[in-house]
Amino acid sequence: MEKFELRNGDCMQELCKIDKPVDMIFADPPYFLSSGNGPVKIGSRYVNFDKGDWDRVRSKEEIYRFNYQWLSLCRNILKDSGTIWVCGTYHNIFEVARCLNDLEYKILNMIVWQKSDPPQTLTNQRFNFSAEYIIWARKNERVPHFFNYQLMERLNNGVHMPDVWKLPSVSLWEKVCGKHPTQKPLRLLYRVILASTRKGEVILDPFAGSCTTGIAANLLGRNFIGIEKDKEYCQLGLRRKLEIECSDKSRELFMHMSENPDEVQVLVNHVRAESFCLMVEKGITYLRAGDSKGSVLVTLGFEKMGYVLLHTNGKNSHLYKLCKRGCFQIWMKETLEKYGFHPENASYYMVFHFDNTQEIPYTSNLKLQQGLNTYRSKIRPLSDFLSLE
Repeated sequence: MEKFELRNGDCMQELCKIDKPVDMIFADPPYFLSSGNGPVKIGSRYVNFDKGDWDRVRSKEEIYRFNYQWLSLCRNILKDSGTIWVCGTYHNIFEVARCLNDLEYKILNMIVWQKSDPPQTLTNQRFNFSAEYIIWARKNERVPHFFNYQLMERLNNGVHMPDVWKLPSVSLWEKVCGKHPTQKPLRLLYRVILASTRKGEVILDPFAGSCTTGIAANLLGRNFIGIEKDKEYCQLGLRRKLEIECSDKSRELFMHMSENPDEVQVLVNHVRAESFCLMVEKGITYLRAGDSKGSVLVTLGFEKMGYVLLHTNGKNSHLYKLCKRGCFQIWMKETLEKYGFHPENASYYMVFHFDNTQEIPYTSNLKLQQGLNTYRSKIRPLSDFLSLE
């Protein structure tokens, strides 16, 4: 079972007590935004933006000293090949970058987390705040770090993953055990962890909060060490850990976490054995349109379909990339017959062209053999077929 270690205490002290190196660090330090002015009226309701003393506004010098100290301690326990991710807004992220450079980290990327559901900014004197920033850096400029480039590329429809990530904020299903004012969404940590760690590795979060990092780490087969100063939030983190010890709940959270509204989809198509080789030879697969056995409905999200998985009775499965994402043609039965196929039971078919020159390797726990449902075409997210190492 994956390790989940949560320490209640000040990170400056607790970091000094960790005697074994860690593979990756994810940190969401204070942004120093709370002014102590109390609730603000928005329309007919009052909203409290004050998060507590730990987030109280500080001078630039104080912010620099704070960030330099904890980043220095983190560097001492990070493996030479390890990487660190640090969240922030424009209020603190530039001081974080300055400290990273001063401590001789090598900055790799500045990720822009573009929120698909940002809250409304209170003033009409500036643009709406809709993004946060995440610096990704490695400890040593000369020591290579791990980056799961191929997995990120596949999750992005075979294209190099960009540094702008459009992901939603924390959803209601993530707040069942309680709330934290700066809680990060599991979907964000899902991508961070898959991009920069392998199964069985150790992830540290020095500002654990509600332990989103730890929950995502354990769900993905990684070990977790967290530090949190507030006892109440430690209890929240432990409740969330207890929640995923139930296998059904763990499976449900994993499915939610891996959902991505922009994720590429896969058409899973049962093919008769006598047609399989010809389909691969021609780079063509087809099916009836509709809502019956062997057909598929064209619905919202169909435009994200980038791959096709061909199988016969749940066996002999092969994954290929479509020539053009989300596109298909309508062919008459007679046209398919000219290509040597022998379609039955319909006059018109949806035809998909795929790249038959390169089969895509994949690992999947998805059960293709499901009684009568084996023969029904399905649309599944690409992450169902990838090995999440």
